[in-house]
This record gives sequence, C-alpha cells and structure tokens, in this order.
Amino acid sequence: MFRYVDGRLHCEDVDMAEIARAAGTPCYVYSSRSILDAYMDYDGSFDGVPHMICYAVKANSTLAVLSLLARAGSGFDIVSGGELYRVLEAGGDPARVVFSGVGKTADEIAMALRSGIRNFNCESEAELLELDAVASKLSLIARFSLRVNPDVDAATHPYISTGLRDHKFGVDIGEARAIYSRSRSFANIRAAGVSCHIGSQILDYSPILEAAGKVLALVEDLQCDGFSIDHVDLGGGLGIAYQSADRAPEIGDFIAALRERIGRDRLTVMVEPGRSIVGPAGILLTRVLYRKKSPSKEFVVVDAAMNDLIRPSLYRSHHEILPLNHAPEMSLVADVVGPICETGDFLARDRELPDVRTGDYLAISSAGAYGFVQASNYNSRPRAAEVLVTGAKWRVVRDRENYQDLIRGERI
Repeated sequence: MFRYVDGRLHCEDVDMAEIARAAGTPCYVYSSRSILDAYMDYDGSFDGVPHMICYAVKANSTLAVLSLLARAGSGFDIVSGGELYRVLEAGGDPARVVFSGVGKTADEIAMALRSGIRNFNCESEAELLELDAVASKLSLIARFSLRVNPDVDAATHPYISTGLRDHKFGVDIGEARAIYSRSRSFANIRAAGVSCHIGSQILDYSPILEAAGKVLALVEDLQCDGFSIDHVDLGGGLGIAYQSADRAPEIGDFIAALRERIGRDRLTVMVEPGRSIVGPAGILLTRVLYRKKSPSKEFVVVDAAMNDLIRPSLYRSHHEILPLNHAPEMSLVADVVGPICETGDFLARDRELPDVRTGDYLAISSAGAYGFVQASNYNSRPRAAEVLVTGAKWRVVRDRENYQDLIRGERI
C-alpha cells in the first residue's frame, strides 16, 4: 500500500510528507488496508476448513492495530500477561486467545484463566504442573496443548529459529506422548491439542510442512491413547520480502500446501502469523540531520536510531530506504546512521541512496513488525509516534513520548 503518486510516496491515499511534517519524525506509519488484506488472505484461504487465525501480538502490539484485527474477527497469540491486557483493551475476544511462551508466571496464568482464554500452549512438564496448581486454586479446568519441538531447521536467522533440539522452546517430540500420558494425573488441566512453531522469517515453507507432518503423526498416536485432541496449532513464521532479491511466499499458496498436508482431518487448524500480516504494512519515517564524510566512507545521519528500529543492529537485517520524493538516480553510497552513541547504531550500511540533503525525509520500509515493539529509551530518547492510515485519512494512534515520560515512575 506504499507507492509513488506523481513522484511522492503515499500510504494508501495519504502523502507521507504530510504525515512527516504534521506528526514529526521519527514516526511509524501503518496501512490499515495492508493489515486487513493480509489477514483476509489467511482467513479466506482456509475456507471450508475449521480454523482460527491467531495474530502473533509480539510482532506489533499497538492497540489500534489489535483493534483493527479484533473487529475483523482475528484470534490472538500472546506470550505475556501484558499482551493479554492489550488484547482485552483493544476489544479482542478472550475465547479466541492462545497463550504461548516458555516462562509464564503464576500471576499471568491466573489472569488468563480468569479472562477465559481458549488454550495454553505449554512448553514444559513443569509448566503443566504450575498450570494445574493455579487452575485448581481457581476451581477451573485449563485446556492445554503441548508445544513440541520437531527438530526441524527453519533455515532462518539463528536468533529467530525455534525448532531445533538445542533451543529453549517446547519439548522434544519424542518425549511428548509420555508427557501427555502423565498429564492425566492432573485434575484441573485437559489436553486439547498439539502446538508447534519452528521459527520466524521463513521464505521456504517446506520446513513448516515437514513439522506439520510430524505433529499430525503425534496427534494420531494421542488419539489412539484416548485423548480428545480437537486442534493443531502450527505456529506462524511466514517471511516477507525485506529487499528486492527476496521472494516472499504467497499466503494463499502456503495455506493450500498446508491444507493438502493436513488432508480431510476435521481438527481445527490454528496458525499464528505476525510478521506477514503487519511487516509490509509499516514504515518508519525519519529526517536527515547531517551528511558526514570520513576518509573511507560517507554517512547520512538521521533522527531515527537503533532505539527506534533495532533490527539492522540486532539481526543485520535489511530494510529498503526510500526518499519521500522519488529520485530516479542513486548517486550516493553511504551508511545511514542514527544519533545513538554506539558504532552499532545503523539502519543501513554501504547503501545506494539518492543525493539526500539536510531536512529531507526518508522512509524505512517493511518496519511494521518487530519495530516499535522492540523500541527502547536508550540514550534517554523518547519513543516515536505511531500513525494509522485508512484510505485518505490518518490519525496518530500513539503520541510521541516527551521528556517527562522518560522519568515517569522514578524517584530520587
């Protein structure tokens, strides 16, 4: 939904320069249409199959984004009590929430049980013990799925790969059947499904299909053991094209392949997409502060930094950088860096750019996922504003922080 119109970058029908001037920079901008189109691609591709699309809140937890998806009928995959709180505040249906994560606290479990969430994706036998104890105190029955680790390589960045035996996530799939069997001794939990998530930013979805096959084989074994398994949760992880050389999978093609792998089993199928829904829907607007030249290279210093978007520093990830006014020729090779006192504070290295000058605006593309949610106040920098665009209208959905926000809650 980002395109040039008469040489000026637009989000849907809004000129990005208008937002940059009025809302200031750095500023995240999201396209409502892009978010909803991606969600509908997932939902529509499952037509005729019992399913639930549980948006992965960790990708972008802004209330306006969650509300947009809740009104479209989305479920939600959460990994903390704070994410559950956000979903409920945004109008999400707790009965369409699944709770994942390796370190759920007793308080978070109790909050989720009282809220009436659909299911817990448990990641250890110790967690089953805690879930049963908390549910017992509340006189409730907790539905759970065991997250299994199928030892499938997602072929992605090691920090976001989660499906190998040496990762902290889930339990070894070879041990799962015995753990399900032992769960019968707990009075306040009930096995309802099996879950699996092997990683993120997956551009070849064949590893997801391989993992799905292993999960379905386990489900058959559990059903033979007398468990009433009603769903499989196959996680998320579908990647997006961060640069022109990338070829992102089509959502419809992926779901069609998944449906073929699952066959005609009437299990409810859950998937937990995050990045593929919000990633392409967001950009980070920034303004050029200075041009600087060293003996070996040139720098473009901008007002956005690693505290606003840490992905390039943390993952060495690539984000396309676009001028708000279309420039047909690239005449500059430079590092795009921010004001933070770290050599690792960069948004791009050795990047071809137009001949930008002080005061020009740039757009950091594909920043809708794992952008603002990973932002910090490092170097005591206030966090950026967020804007949601719908058609020809836009509104600030999160105010820019000020200096007083930086010290809220502190005492001398």
